Amino acid sequence: MDLFDPRYTCRPDKTLLYRRGDANDVRLGEAVRTAVDDYPDAQVVIVGCPQDEGVRRNGGRSGAASAPTEIRRALYKLSINGIAPVRLFDLGDTIIQPTLEETHDLHQRVVRRIVEDGKRLIVLGGGNDIAYPDCAGLAQAARGDVLAFNVDAHFDVRADPIRNSGTPYRQLLDEGLIQPHHFYEIGAQPFANSPIYEQYLRDKGAHIINLVELRREGIERSFARFLHSQFSILNSIFWGFDLDVVRAAEAPGVSAPNPIGMTGDELCQIAVIAGRDPRTHIVEFSEVNPNYDVDGRTARLTAVAIWHVLAGLVCHIRMR
Repeated sequence: MDLFDPRYTCRPDKTLLYRRGDANDVRLGEAVRTAVDDYPDAQVVIVGCPQDEGVRRNGGRSGAASAPTEIRRALYKLSINGIAPVRLFDLGDTIIQPTLEETHDLHQRVVRRIVEDGKRLIVLGGGNDIAYPDCAGLAQAARGDVLAFNVDAHFDVRADPIRNSGTPYRQLLDEGLIQPHHFYEIGAQPFANSPIYEQYLRDKGAHIINLVELRREGIERSFARFLHSQFSILNSIFWGFDLDVVRAAEAPGVSAPNPIGMTGDELCQIAVIAGRDPRTHIVEFSEVNPNYDVDGRTARLTAVAIWHVLAGLVCHIRMR
C-alpha cells in the first residue's frame, strides 16, 4: 500500500503548521516533517480520521469530524522543549469514504501499514468508533496478543446492530482481535454505563477500573501493575483516549460531556506512561468536538496530552 496515494490519504494543511520564526523558541509546527522523503526516518507518525458518522449513529452530537484540524492547530503551537529528539511526521488524514464501514476498512489498512513500517502512531479522531480499525490494524500487524486500554467514561461495548461510536470494543472482543483478559476499561463512570454492558465485560473477563479505584491506588502504581505484571510477554499496546473521560469543566468540547471525571493533569499523567512504554504502538485521541468547545479548551488539552506522549517517548529513547 502506498500511504501517499491520494486515494488513501491527503496531506496535512500546511497553514496549521505554526511558525514563530524564532530560533530561540522553536515550535512543533516548525519541527514536524511532512515531505514524503522524511517518512522513512520518522519515529512517530500522526494521522487523522475526520469523521463523526459513528457519533451520529449513536445519537450523539455531531462535530468531531473537525477535531483533527483543531487538534493540529493547537499542537503545532507547542514548544519542542523536552521533546526535540523525537522525529515526528504528519501523514495527514485518511480519505473519508461513502460509508463508515468503508472508511474503517481503509483506515485499518493505513494503520496496519504504518505499524508494519515500525512507526509509533498517534491517531486523531473523529468518533470513538475509530478504535475498531485502529486496534484491528495493530492486531493484524502485531506478533502476539495486543494489550488494550480504553481510557473513557463509557465502556463502548454496545450490542447495536450496526457499528457506531458505542460499539468498537465489543467488535474487537467478539471478533477475537483483543483478548478480554488483555483489555482494560479505565475511568468509566457508573452513572454513564448500563449494568448489562458491565456484566458483559465481567463475564468476558475484562478489567474495569473506575476513576475512584484508579485514584485510590494511584495512577503510577496502577499502571505499573497493569503493564508489568502478567503482561510482560505482550509486545504491542494500544491506548484509546476518549476526551469525555475528562470532566466537562476542563473538556467541554466533546460528543458526550460529563460533569465529573478525570482532570487534565491525570489525563496527561497517563499519556506520559503510554509514551514511555516501548511496547506502545498506537495512541488514539477521540470524541473531541470543536462545535461545543470553549476557547479551544478541549483541543488544547488534547494537544498537551499528545505532547506528554512524546515526552514519555523521549524518556524511552534516553534509556536505550
